[in-house]
Order: sequence, then C-alpha cells, then structure tokens
Amino acid sequence: MAASFPRALAALLLSLATLGVLAQSEPAAPRKVLRYAFLVGETGFDPAQLSDLYSRYLTAHIFDGLYKYDHLARPYKIKPNVADGMPEVSADYRTWTVRLQKGIYFADDPAFGGKKRELVAEDFVYSFKRFFDPATKSPLYSTLKDEGILGLDELRQRALKSKKPFDYDLPVEGLRALDRYTLQLRLAEARPRLLYTLAIGDVMVAVAREVMEAYPGKSMEHPVGTGPFVLKQWRRSSRMVFERNPNFRELYYDAEPNADDAEGQAQLARFKGRRLPMLDAVEVAIIEEGQPRWLSFLRREFDLLFLLPEEYADIAIPHGRIAPHLAKQGIRAHSMASPDRTLFYFNMEDPVVGGYTPAKVALRRAIGLATDVGREIRQVRRGQAVLAQSVVAPLTWGYDADFKSENSDFDPARAMALLDIYGYLDRDGDGWREQPDGTPLLIEYASSPDSRSRPFEELWQKDLARIGIRIKVKSAQWPEQLKASRAGQLMVWQLGYAAATPDSQLGFELLYGPAAGGQNLGRFRNAQYDAAYDAMRRLPDGPERLAQLHELQRLTLAYMPQKYRVHRIVNDLTQPWVLGFRRPAFGTSFWSYVDINPAGRPAP
Repeated sequence: MAASFPRALAALLLSLATLGVLAQSEPAAPRKVLRYAFLVGETGFDPAQLSDLYSRYLTAHIFDGLYKYDHLARPYKIKPNVADGMPEVSADYRTWTVRLQKGIYFADDPAFGGKKRELVAEDFVYSFKRFFDPATKSPLYSTLKDEGILGLDELRQRALKSKKPFDYDLPVEGLRALDRYTLQLRLAEARPRLLYTLAIGDVMVAVAREVMEAYPGKSMEHPVGTGPFVLKQWRRSSRMVFERNPNFRELYYDAEPNADDAEGQAQLARFKGRRLPMLDAVEVAIIEEGQPRWLSFLRREFDLLFLLPEEYADIAIPHGRIAPHLAKQGIRAHSMASPDRTLFYFNMEDPVVGGYTPAKVALRRAIGLATDVGREIRQVRRGQAVLAQSVVAPLTWGYDADFKSENSDFDPARAMALLDIYGYLDRDGDGWREQPDGTPLLIEYASSPDSRSRPFEELWQKDLARIGIRIKVKSAQWPEQLKASRAGQLMVWQLGYAAATPDSQLGFELLYGPAAGGQNLGRFRNAQYDAAYDAMRRLPDGPERLAQLHELQRLTLAYMPQKYRVHRIVNDLTQPWVLGFRRPAFGTSFWSYVDINPAGRPAP
C-alpha cells in the first residue's frame, strides 16, 4: 500500500491540474447589457433637483423609495420597496409610520470611509428635508410642502429669513426617525393619499448625507444610492453606462398580474424567483432625432426602441399591430394608453399673453380655439393619441372618457370673433393683427432644434396665421428651455407631463399658485382655483372631491392658462432577445425586470 500512495497522489494531482485547465478554458458567461436611447438629454441625477421625466427614469434605478408599483399589476398596486410592510396610518390620516427593512446598503463610495453604509430612517428624514432647503432650489418643493409635514416649511422660512444655511440638525415635529429603522410623518391636515407621494420612487428617495457633504455643488453628477444600478460612465447629454450594484440586497422576481393578463401571467411564470436585477449593465444614449434612433434599432444596435418615433408608426405598427416584416424578425411591439397629457402653457406674467383681464383671456382662448389638434393627431402623431379635454389623464382618478369640454374645440371663426371683439385688429392692413394698444402681436414659442419639434412648429404657425397671429420660434436644447422656463423667461412652451401617481392632484398642481416657478411654470395665480385645489387635497375620494375636480376644470377653461392637446398612445419595440419588458403605467422603474438572451443577440 505504501508503494501505491505516490501513484495515487500523482493521479490526484494530475486530476486537479486537468480540472484547473478546464476551469481556465471555460468561457465567461456573456454579459447581459440592455442598450437603448432617450430622445431628450438628462439634466442630472440629484432627485431633489429634478422634474424632467428622462432624468427620473435614471434615478429610479440608482436610488430607492419607500414604496413601489407592482410592475405587472394593472391599473396599479403599491407594494413595499425598502419599507418593511405597508405604513401604519392613524384614523385621521395625519400620522404615518413606516418601518424600514434592515440590511440594505448604499453603493460603495469614498464618502463612507471604506465602511459599508446601511440605509436607516434618518436618511429619509435628511432626504425629505432637502426639498425644503432653499439652496437645493427643488422644483418639487411645492409638492412636498402640500403634504403639510409639520415644521418643515417653518425650517425653510427660518433659513430664508436669517439668510443662514438650512439647519438639517434641527428636529421638526412632523418628520422624525423614532429609532434606527422607523420613520414617522405627522401632518397638519388629513392626507388620505400620502402613500402615492411615498411611492414616487424616482425623486422621493433616500440619499446619504455623507455623500452630499463630501461633494458640495456636485449632487447632480455624483449619485450614490441603494438601488440596483450604479452610474459608471457619463458623457453629458450623450451616453451613460450603469452597472449592477454589487451591494444591492437580495431581491427576487415577484408580481401580481391580473388574472386575464396573459402576457403578465407568462412573464410571472417565466421569471418568478429569479434574483434581481437580471441585467449586468444598461447603456443609454441620447439621440434626439427620430430617424437615427429608428435606423439604429433596425440595425440591431439597440435592444429597445423606447418610444417609437411617431413618424414611423405607420411603418412599424400599421393599424396598431406590428408590421409583418418586423414580426418575421421576432421584433415585438408594446403599446399602452399613457397616463399623460401634452400641453402648451402661457406665461401669465408675460405682457403679451399673460394677465387676467378679459382681453388677455380672450387672446388665450382664441389661440386655443385656433389650434387644430385633430390635424396634429392625424398628420404628426399618426393617430397615436386622443384629444385631451382637461389636464386629467387616463388611468388617473377623476378621468372620464365621455367628458367633453371647449378645450378640444377647433373653431377658427369663433377665435377671430373673440379677437375682433377685444380689439386685436389688423390696423395697418399687412394681414397680421396688432394688440389693442396698436403694438405688434407676436407669439414667441419655445421649441427645440430637432426634426421631432419642427412639424409642431409648422402646424401651429399655420393655425395661428389663419386668424392673423404671427409666431416666432425660440429654439434651444430642452434642458436650456427648462432652465429658462423656471426663471419665467418663456412666453409659450409645449410640454408633456406623465402622471407620477394614479391621482389627478399633481396634474392640477401645474396651476397651483404656491407652486409658481416650480411645477407651475406658467405662474398662474387664482385664489378661487387655489381654494378648490386645497379642498380637493384634503378630501377622501368620492362625490365631494369630484365636485372640486370639476370646479378646477371649469376655472382652467375660463382663464385658459394652459391649452391641453393630447393624451398619447406610447409604443415601444423590443428585439427578440429582450425578455420581460413592460413599460410602467406609473413609476419609472423597469430595468430590474428585463432579461437578455445572449444566445439570441447577433455578434457585433
């Protein structure tokens, strides 16, 4: 036996060596990377400073909110995210207590001194306070202020009055960490729908104070969160690369699709129990022009065509179904009626289109009546939209598909009659109207220098030329227009707003007086409107609250500070190797639920 031991040892060593060679030659698993493009550039990554939708699609995957929307449930279902269960709510809806899960960690960052940093309740206290810090200049300040968290706005006013830095260490009655993992919010008035705010998982999220203080003035470019992805590369308004967060918690695929949702049920059966995220990385490019985005997808450079350019709807989805030549390639179409609205707002402080006198109201109403939104839907949007009657979006509370208002009327004759009555006449015979005081009447319309914007410019110029009003297009990149808009420097601007929650209240905030300069970019102020808004906010859902909604719709039509155009039908296309994609109805998070089949993707 002693003689055979060296031979046995040699055989064992040879076997181990062979296994080592095999292990070294085993090819690494191909990385699963989702590649797609935005049509608008991002503004940055600081949740408290964002209002634009595309930046929020990014922060939703870097940071974590307390609650989230089930990605397959329709119309919606809110579930815990980093919260440990649903909130405990007092009978009067004024005290909300949320417990956090333990063992959730931020992505690594030098600000943490080489230590793992756990998410705690105090992080949400700090993060929510940031919306009230005047130095943050948060466009969503008014949204959180409306919730009436006791003591928070007083802290802001103290900083403004003293002209000293905002005191984050000063306790406030309405926002406290009861212990390491328990957050409590106390409100001045009943807020039956506060849960919707807590579920806005792209901005109402947790950031770490150490990070904010370690990189002063750089919060928009240095995001560190607890979410599934981390930012690895960034060329502003050009390209971003996100990779799986190695510190991300154990989270497994689960969902509650409707029983009659065949696609959702199939996705649940396929992925249930898989660890999230399933992707290794996501690469996002910025391509503003529709044609190169479309061609890049056809060349298989992108896995997802996120928001099919409307000019290609007839080619890609004729009659609402994927074109046969695309279907043969395995390309899939994903369509949904979006809970959004497009609109143009009038700057109510502008000397030409702003103001509340009968003549100024008549001018805005005439412009609204002269705008042929039906032609816009047919020619520019290729039928992928429906006429908007008010700011209330499909799938949100209070939306009535049978509701009809003057907002959707196209009546150039009535528009010209209004202008004639209120003194907007062509005094010099050049074919263009002047203002009642004889000065030129010129509408300055903010737009962007891309092919997607030009058809809207041309249609609107024709619409208003029909009634004798000239338009001058003021063109700039979208982030620059947003900056100018917040400063009150634009006369008229067209925007799209997606509903962040299943409630319509945030849509009406776009005209709420205290939100002027924030969400209320047009700076509309009306005491009657604000009173109805406040009442709607306090009331539980029901007939009384619906009456306030109707009052807000009536006042909006009467003063016409905004012209609502369409609710869009959004269409996305995916390559055959993309699995599990579904655009969120509410919220902006979807990367974690997408998988890539590397075997089906062609080699580059």
